[in-house]
Amino acid sequence: MAVTDIAFPSIAVPNTFSVHVEPPPDHLRPVEIAPFDAEAFARDLASAANPLAMFRALLKQTDARFKELFQQGVPAYELVPARAGLMDDLLRFVWLRFFEADTPDLALTAVGGYGRGELHPGSDVDIMILLDERTLEARRSELEAFMAFLWDIGLEVGHSVRTLEDCVHEGAADITVATSLMEARLLIGTPVLFEQMRAATGPDRIWPDTAFFESKQRERCQRCHKYNETAFNLEPNIKDGPGGLRDMQMIGWVAKRHFGVSTLQELVSHGFLSPSEYDELIDCRNFLWQVRFALHTLTGRREDMLLFDHQRRIAQQFGYRDQAQNLAVEQFMQRYYRTVNALSRLNEMLLQLFEEAILLADEPGEPQPINRRFQVRRGYLEVTQPNVFLRYPFALLEIFLVLQQHPEIKGLRASTIRLIRDHRPLIDDKFRNDVRPRSLFMEILRQPHGVTMQLRLMNAYGVLPAYLPEFGHIVGRMQYDLFHAYTVDQHILFVVRNLRRFFLPQFAQRDPEYSAIMEQLPKPELLYIAGLYHDIAKGRGGDHSILGAQDAERFCRQHGLSSFDTRLVAWLVRHHLTLSLTAQKKDIHDPDVIHQFALQMGDQMHLDYLYLLTVADIRGTNPHLWNTWRASLLWTLYKATRQALRRGLDHPIDKEERIREAQAQARQRLHATKIDEKRINRVWEGFGDDYFLRHSADEIAWHTRAILKKGYHERPLVMARDDPGRGGTEVFIYTRDQDNLFALITSILDQLGLTILDARIITGHSGYTLDSFTALEDSGSPIRDRRRIKEITSTLLHYLSRPDKTPPEPNRHISRIQKAFQIPTWVSFREDQANGRTLVELVSWDRPGLLCQVGQAFMKCGVQVHNAKIATIGARVEDVFFVTDRDNRPLNNSAKYAALRKALIEQLDSGEE
Repeated sequence: MAVTDIAFPSIAVPNTFSVHVEPPPDHLRPVEIAPFDAEAFARDLASAANPLAMFRALLKQTDARFKELFQQGVPAYELVPARAGLMDDLLRFVWLRFFEADTPDLALTAVGGYGRGELHPGSDVDIMILLDERTLEARRSELEAFMAFLWDIGLEVGHSVRTLEDCVHEGAADITVATSLMEARLLIGTPVLFEQMRAATGPDRIWPDTAFFESKQRERCQRCHKYNETAFNLEPNIKDGPGGLRDMQMIGWVAKRHFGVSTLQELVSHGFLSPSEYDELIDCRNFLWQVRFALHTLTGRREDMLLFDHQRRIAQQFGYRDQAQNLAVEQFMQRYYRTVNALSRLNEMLLQLFEEAILLADEPGEPQPINRRFQVRRGYLEVTQPNVFLRYPFALLEIFLVLQQHPEIKGLRASTIRLIRDHRPLIDDKFRNDVRPRSLFMEILRQPHGVTMQLRLMNAYGVLPAYLPEFGHIVGRMQYDLFHAYTVDQHILFVVRNLRRFFLPQFAQRDPEYSAIMEQLPKPELLYIAGLYHDIAKGRGGDHSILGAQDAERFCRQHGLSSFDTRLVAWLVRHHLTLSLTAQKKDIHDPDVIHQFALQMGDQMHLDYLYLLTVADIRGTNPHLWNTWRASLLWTLYKATRQALRRGLDHPIDKEERIREAQAQARQRLHATKIDEKRINRVWEGFGDDYFLRHSADEIAWHTRAILKKGYHERPLVMARDDPGRGGTEVFIYTRDQDNLFALITSILDQLGLTILDARIITGHSGYTLDSFTALEDSGSPIRDRRRIKEITSTLLHYLSRPDKTPPEPNRHISRIQKAFQIPTWVSFREDQANGRTLVELVSWDRPGLLCQVGQAFMKCGVQVHNAKIATIGARVEDVFFVTDRDNRPLNNSAKYAALRKALIEQLDSGEE
């Protein structure tokens, strides 16, 4: 008999929800959601020509109704259990088409999230059919027909069919199955069989409390490791990521296993949750439910990744609006990150309480005194009396100093963490103006060990944001771009960590040059303060460097630093971007640029402090941002400035001296390989001064040898080598000049999947051009494989030998993330009178073939490129080109500016998707 031919019994199904859910706050009245009217549906179904279509229509109407209610402002914490309740009724209804209501050998149960009474729009409906082993074969065809019917009507069902023995065997073997069984909820069928299953899989039979807790801890560690141990990912997973819904579920699982509770509210009566902590947990869950419900509604499927596109749309849906210095999406994501951070901290505290109750209950608990305020019990630090923080408010900082000075202590007891959280309001203006907390905070920064660890703990427990209100403003603040991979507070703490590592001996071998500079600094703690304050004014409006310097100066004065130290810290914060911007956007081979930068530094100490802060800052911004190229770029600027400072600011090196020095060193290398002076001079006659200014002696010798070996014929010279001095692979091309050369070369390199970092274009006096490109693989690594280098040189030679041949279009697709960050192209001009060039600054969004498009616009406007500084900052490019017209003169003309700006914008923005 076909499923559609099964007779439908005229019965009524109760409309009650038998689910355990946390009640909504008292001040919010539940919305009226029409229940599933089984009797009316049965009457309509009895006369329907196509019952399956009616069920499908019912499901679509139900989904549409819930979506409508959500868009009208009904909160997810009402809709999620309501959807589960309606699904209960529907499943019972369908069940009775195939089985009797009081069938003694069958039970239909809800498991997983659905078993908890939670059902989001895109979530699977997880069910388990429990049956007596003796009737398995007899019931097989009926069960298959039941499941086929559910699939036919369009339900996303995750199902299992198990006997009691299956439940015991599979539950004992797999903690996930045991957890699912623990959450099972009877929908319809025999209660006897269901209760037998619950008894057979309880903690006294399989997975006792200790084993269950330890396994769940391992599970959580693996999950956190998958998400890089942070809740602050750019595109977080709201379910499985740290601080996500899974963390809250874990609390429930452990509580249910150990205490037998069915709701988190019952943990309050057990003393494991305070009423305020319970309220905070539910607030966190309600917000995450709201986000998840929006994601499922927005995408029409189960989606737990909060992708960039979704972030913008949900922010708008939730009513956030752009502000001058704070985008709507940044406001929404700050709320999200603060929520997951709070949930993560509560989760850790509760799990530690469980650990003490479950794993450490039998360990000796005699306290070991530290001082009159603190003692150690079972390896964890705790207060001696519950009123310690009331009597000694400064102990809210002292406790972290004690942890630093006693590295053998495992951490803080959960009960003490709770006391810290409860007493944070004591950190007020009176507290901040007290000399004891100020002295303690400076002591923490000056300790030889544990500075980063304690700052992180202070942030996690809310002490750091309370003590430094300016820090509190940036907690959870995300900048909506691909450059900053972390929230501002996390980035700041990463920067301090990086600075600490320069100081610690165990990292000296990894970063010997940074450690050597750090050893020379008189007061490393000044760097840590600068690290704390360098980005602290993000999102306030105005220049965050200036505002942050003002905050840093105020901090230093309040904490008793000398006038000199105060000025130094404020200067570091004010100029924390200066070194990186100079390296990335200016021609650091120009002696005038180096001299001006040295004047800004003033002395070696300021340079040393700023150099280390810059390196730590970039390393702490994005794990993919730091590479050999950036390291080499900063180191080159540092060395050149150090040399300028040693010569004396009154005796700057001039260009002629730099050229003579480069030539002399190159000649020495060439003479060592038996190349005579006449041949060297013959080659160099065609090179201009710019060539010797912008290339090292080693590069000059390498190029000269190759040109002499090649001889003077029309075929281009193409070479490539890994150049550790530049932190990348240098591609050198010596060929006759032509208008489209820059566009052609960049197109080919892009087609080869290379990232161009630097371009030096020198047009010689003899009509030849000497082009040096520094490139890396798309992954950010140098090109060291000989076959890969041969592929690059042969491909370039192929197209350069046939200038009329059009290079292939870049075949790398624009990624989803790149599309999410499209911005209008912005172009500005500045004249470099000293060098007779025009600087063109271009800001746009990164995509394959961009430099080729730029080159085509230059060619169209008769512009020659002499140098290029390529800076890709996340999904944003900020490139600087040093150009002239075809006659080697600066543009220096508003009409030429307008024509080039128009060409660049048309070339880059006309094809946007």
